[in-house]
Amino acid sequence: MNLHHPAMKLSAVALAASLTACGGSDSPELASMPSGFTQISVTSYAATAVGKGDTAATQDLLTGGLGKTGLGSAVTPAYADPLNPSAAELRRNALYANYRAILDPSANGGYGRLYGPNIDLNGADTLGEGLVPGREYIAVLDDGSGRKNVTVAVQIPSSFNVNAPCIVAGPSSGSRGVYGAIGTASEWGLKRGCAVALTDAGKGVGLYDPMDDSVNKIDGTRATRAAAGSLSSFAANIADAARAAFNTAFPNRLSLKQVHSQINPEKDWGTDTLASIRFALYALNQEYAPLYTGSTHELKFTPANTLVIAGSASNGGAAILRAAEQDTEGLIDGVVASEPSAQPTTTAGYGVQLAGVPVASHGKAIIDYFTIANLYQPCAALAPAAAIADLSIYNYMTLTAMTARATNRCAGLAAKGLVAGATTTEQATDALAKLRAAGYTAENDTMHNGHYGLGNAAIIGAMYTTGYGRFGLTDNVCGTSFAQVSATGDVVAVTPAVKAASFALANGTANGTPASVVVNNSVGGAKSWAFAVSPSTGTADLGLDAALCERALVTGVDPVTGAALTATSTPTLAQAQAVRTGISEVQLGGNLRGKPTLIITGRSDALVAINHSSRAYTAFNRLVEGTASQLAYIEVANAQHFDTFLPFSGFDTRFVPLHPYFIQGMNAMYAKLKNGAALPASQVVRTTVRGGTPGAAPALTAANVPPFVTTPAAADAITFNGTSVNLPK
Repeated sequence: MNLHHPAMKLSAVALAASLTACGGSDSPELASMPSGFTQISVTSYAATAVGKGDTAATQDLLTGGLGKTGLGSAVTPAYADPLNPSAAELRRNALYANYRAILDPSANGGYGRLYGPNIDLNGADTLGEGLVPGREYIAVLDDGSGRKNVTVAVQIPSSFNVNAPCIVAGPSSGSRGVYGAIGTASEWGLKRGCAVALTDAGKGVGLYDPMDDSVNKIDGTRATRAAAGSLSSFAANIADAARAAFNTAFPNRLSLKQVHSQINPEKDWGTDTLASIRFALYALNQEYAPLYTGSTHELKFTPANTLVIAGSASNGGAAILRAAEQDTEGLIDGVVASEPSAQPTTTAGYGVQLAGVPVASHGKAIIDYFTIANLYQPCAALAPAAAIADLSIYNYMTLTAMTARATNRCAGLAAKGLVAGATTTEQATDALAKLRAAGYTAENDTMHNGHYGLGNAAIIGAMYTTGYGRFGLTDNVCGTSFAQVSATGDVVAVTPAVKAASFALANGTANGTPASVVVNNSVGGAKSWAFAVSPSTGTADLGLDAALCERALVTGVDPVTGAALTATSTPTLAQAQAVRTGISEVQLGGNLRGKPTLIITGRSDALVAINHSSRAYTAFNRLVEGTASQLAYIEVANAQHFDTFLPFSGFDTRFVPLHPYFIQGMNAMYAKLKNGAALPASQVVRTTVRGGTPGAAPALTAANVPPFVTTPAAADAITFNGTSVNLPK
């Protein structure tokens, strides 16, 4: 008998209770704090009325006291003292920022009508402002080194049903902090009456300033490293003398937790997610289990009687897939991964086909295809096939001021023999072809503009090579560092108000709030990647030399000459080996242990490339698990990675949100686990874009985002040809 199977959970507990009653145990089993955790706080949020949310007494679990109206407002809640925001204010603003970063907060995009705090799980507008009262436990998980410091927040709504207990595990998306899944896992779980286990999984803002040795504390406030002590989210592993020397040589630089923790936190995303579930069970026992003695409670909630759905997006989606693969305890019952950054351990033995034709490339590691994009995207964006007819979106996303630098990138690539062509148009067309050959799809062509304009590949290229290689703050891998920069790309001291609010304002990446990627050896002085003048070309080419170096770290060879790296090359062979070891630590094995799983991805996702992630993992899982697999793959036409981009002119007319399908996926998984309802078969969902005038698209309706179905039409079905997943056009 499998006592961890969802259908057997309550009967397992009844059996245990029966044995106890019959003298099978002299005393009840007791709940204990899971290993490695330190509980920081337990706070009650009454959620009595919508207000400023500037104190714990005026907040709730989901909206920080702002309600549907406040979260939908484009006006960021103000701090009483911007240089010294309180922990409560920072929590409120973190909820505000993270919620809006995951979905489209505009009414025309569907917020407040199709989804949002006021919309119940049946899609009806019944919840008013959507405030959720309850209790929130904050804890820190460490491995004894003092450098891991994973933050976990367990949210227990007042509506929690002790007779039908459930938990939603939501590791943060991207590099975000502990509230990174507030708009996905938290909103669905709290509405369902489940406890929600949030974790930053070792990422989070963790902004360390070596100039004054200051850190973010777990509650978001700032302090010196010494004053923060064990409550520090992250501080670089650097002695004072080395810090002083670094500050002299590289003043005003910043350090980020995911980049410089030197423990490759991504390798632990799965185990951190599982640990958050254990802590959630502990918190439930603290709240509802009978008190045995002192502060010790009986063990009432266990994996055997508590339904657990792991649901999150992007990097959070990868974390829950990894957690499911590593779940030897039967903690997780079902998985819903939206646009996961899944990285199979191999490209061999399986395939990806479109209408029966194998795609050009599949299953690459994320840093592999990001460093390819970092090289070619700026140039490819100038190709006629990548042009966007609507000039307003082109101007907004590519920042026409960057076109001359993108042209220089094309010329630099051509001079090094990396693209062919005598003209910029020819070079750009060849660069686009190289992206296609690397596994990017035709649907991605016009998205390269936006991603290069925002520097996504440049940011990931610098962050992930450093993080995977376990390099420290002072290593300046590939001549890059991180700092706040001016409008012309010059390194400046971090703005005090920005630093003070970083817990709520920043997203853990080098996206400019406040840290940007800096090329230290830019000709004429350090500049941000967007303004860097490469020594090898003497032109402002968006940091081509740094991009080439980062590509070499991934491949182990010089991308220009094809020569293998050596002990004296730049980068060195040892550095590349360190990066490649880090990559191997984060890849997925494909065995979901028979757990019911939904992967939901937008067909136009050009950030987490679908041929390398969702499509590849679906095929890899079938190779590993065979017919025992319970994975279904939903691919949504006209959806891309960032719902938050949808209000932008041109995005509004061309794309639909993916978020409604995450909600539907969570509903479907709950119905499967509670009632035995069938999960949908793998399929492509044919959506209808809003069209209209860019910047003024008509309001999104339910007709634009039709639901997936249990049994799709043959023309929409995703099937398998042997070990290859086959997608319809």
